[in-house]
Parts: sequence; C-alpha cells; structure tokens
Amino acid sequence: MSDTLNPAEREILLAIARHAIETVVRTGRLNAEEREEPALNRNRGCFVTIRRRGELRGCIGTFVSGQPLWREVAAMAASAATRDPRFQPMKERELADFSVEISVLSPLEETDDPNRIEVGKHGVYLENGFNRGVLLPQVAVEHGWDRLTFLQQTCLKAGLPADSWNSPQTRLYLFTAEILTGQ
Repeated sequence: MSDTLNPAEREILLAIARHAIETVVRTGRLNAEEREEPALNRNRGCFVTIRRRGELRGCIGTFVSGQPLWREVAAMAASAATRDPRFQPMKERELADFSVEISVLSPLEETDDPNRIEVGKHGVYLENGFNRGVLLPQVAVEHGWDRLTFLQQTCLKAGLPADSWNSPQTRLYLFTAEILTGQ
C-alpha cells in the first residue's frame, strides 16, 4: 500500500478543502461528504494553508489524527479560514480569490542529529518546555534558507532564542509532506 496519493485523490482532497472553506465562511458550519477511497480513509495528519494574492492567509494542521484524512483536511481547512490566531476570520468577499495548499504528513520522527535535515524534504517540529514550533518542508525552499536558518526560524516561531535548537532541553522531530496545491 503506497502512502502517495494518486492524482484523483489529490484533486478530491483539494476540492474538499475548498468546499470546507467556502461553506464555513458562508454558513459558519462545516459539512463534508463521506468518502470511500481507501487512501482518503486512513488516519493521517495534515496542514492546510490558505493564501490570497500569494500572501499567507491562514495555516492550521495536526500531526496526529484520529479521523480519516478527508475529514481532517476539511476540519483543518475550516480552521485555517476561521481560527488561525494570526488572522481575522475570512470574509465572504475573500472567497473570490484564494488558493489552497494541503500538506499530507508522515509521522514525526525524533532525532538528535540536526544534520539529518534535508532542506526541501524535511519539515521541523521542535519542543522546549511549553514552547513548540513547526515549519513545513516547503517553507525553507520558499525563503531560500539553509539548514541552520531553517532551524533558527523554527526556534523563533516557537518563541525561543534562535540557537535553542542546540539546547539539550530541545526535542527535535523531522517529518516529510506530500504537497497538494490548487486554486
């Protein structure tokens, strides 16, 4: 059984995300139709990113899911549109111009070797006390970061000093993501 989604499954998930965003913004409710595709019914974590005019508009996700991928995508899409604390909830007028990106995640793998990070392949999740930060694999590529900058930026996102990735109290996790993009 492959973990990679086929083109039809990818299109279905993108349509589910778009529908969830449009529905929750218009009605305040989330509804998604059941899916029968085996790959879409496995429990997998995901992040959904919304952009408007190329700018981040919302991004919410989870690494571990207790529900099928299709349902998790719908929930994360609705949350990215209405619950990302960095942004006001999307308004109906914004529905005319947005794009969606879904990152279907591999399980987290803890490592004590930051040199294992391959920029563009791995995302980084780190924990230090109550602070947590995550950056998806594509973020480093979008910004042209090297491994060190990627680690530093993940620390800053977690509210930690940039060099905290090297602290014995910091737990470092790697993951990969299958990226689905659509208008």
